[in-house]
Amino acid sequence: MKTLIELYDERPIENVLSTEVFRPERTVFICPPSVGADEALKERLRQYFSVRGVKVDLVFLETSLIDANSVVRMLESILGRYADCAIDIAGGTDAALFAAGRVCGERDTPVFTYSRKRNTFFNIQNAAFANHVQCGVQLSIEDCFLMAGGTVRQGRVDNSLLGGYLKDIGPFFEIFLAHRRGWTSLISWFQRASRSETGDDAPLRVDTFQELPGEYGGMIRVDLDALRAFEAMGFLIDLKIPSPDRVRFRFRNRQVRAWLRDVGSVLELAVYKACLDVGLYQEVRSSVVVDWAGTREENGVSNEIDVVAVSGVIPVFISCKTSEVRTEALNELAILRDRFGGAMARAAIVTSTHGGSAMRNRAAELGIDVIDLSDLQDESYRQRLGALLRAQ
Repeated sequence: MKTLIELYDERPIENVLSTEVFRPERTVFICPPSVGADEALKERLRQYFSVRGVKVDLVFLETSLIDANSVVRMLESILGRYADCAIDIAGGTDAALFAAGRVCGERDTPVFTYSRKRNTFFNIQNAAFANHVQCGVQLSIEDCFLMAGGTVRQGRVDNSLLGGYLKDIGPFFEIFLAHRRGWTSLISWFQRASRSETGDDAPLRVDTFQELPGEYGGMIRVDLDALRAFEAMGFLIDLKIPSPDRVRFRFRNRQVRAWLRDVGSVLELAVYKACLDVGLYQEVRSSVVVDWAGTREENGVSNEIDVVAVSGVIPVFISCKTSEVRTEALNELAILRDRFGGAMARAAIVTSTHGGSAMRNRAAELGIDVIDLSDLQDESYRQRLGALLRAQ
């Protein structure tokens, strides 16, 4: 096969996998006009193959994918123009697949497909090269977004530093579970006790009152048992309680300071480490900011995903919530999964609450797994995160 014909699909993996595995000289996309006019998207696809080390000439030919006759004419034109063609029917609209069937029924053109469930290619007609070929492709997180026209920006967390904190994440999470009911108040106290500067300007020493004014009125009193627990695990140093109304200590470093000023960091870190521990993902990353159009413009559409993991060609998008899960959060997660992963992708919401039936019903409708407080407390969340790969 020198020329691969792809019926463009909204599921990004369907557009790249056959080219990645079989390495044709060129791939011809039969695509809708909206894709043909999207130069940024086409450039992202070229970048994807370049990053992956696949040398291929990409050709984009526009037609309506809901008009079978139009697709038939386009296929006949391509088959007449290029030698040694094969058609991948893993993607495309129903009309495009119908058109491919019409054309191939009159010709000996090789046709093959890909089974997501079996992760295997199959010969449909005269494509022995594809029969029972297992897909061994392993994508990076950047690859998953690049193939869909997006790019990854730096998020709140420098993931290159997390390896040095893996032994701390378990104890940090245990403190969270032990003080879960007062966690928001505790983090609010840390925020009030330490100034808002970030980076190298952030002071590490704290000498303040045990009770401080809340941001919205009232007083916040620190849980001294929680402070002692943080000192025992090494997040706080030189903890002193010189009088009944004062406390002093030093944050271990500025990264720890940032985590103790952020309500949701502990749950994100626990999920990040659990994904590493299950040993099924070739890459796991916390705080992934995706730029939808890949332009990196300040006013461009972007979203932050708390944890992203990838196994083979299956991306998993995970949202972490230390409060009640709103319908908007579920809808946003489903949109991100479908846009950047399609049918291959999985999504889960991890919440430190028990979650209501309405939320669970909506999550089920959207195909989102729910991992709740019970799973966190009995540590079954680790197995649940690995089981996402078996979800259909």
